[in-house]
Amino acid sequence: MKIIVALLIIAGIWWLGRRRTASAAPAPSSAEARDLLGVSSRAGETEIRAAHRRLIGRVHPDAGGSAALARRVNAARDLLVEELRRDG
Repeated sequence: MKIIVALLIIAGIWWLGRRRTASAAPAPSSAEARDLLGVSSRAGETEIRAAHRRLIGRVHPDAGGSAALARRVNAARDLLVEELRRDG
């Protein structure tokens, strides 16, 4: 019983540490975001969202991708859409 409790505590500490480091990824620049999504500098919100949808379908953890890459793809979409709304 003591071993199970110790393992649960260790697993909890590992999980919390992993969550903190995973969310500390730097934000991409506009050029990096466009390259990642594969859109041009003239792309509108509809095109950005369509590119995001196609890419996230391949890199999402539920589809066999990684959580880190899915976070990067989501951050790229958010950055580009926010820029469009701010500028236009």
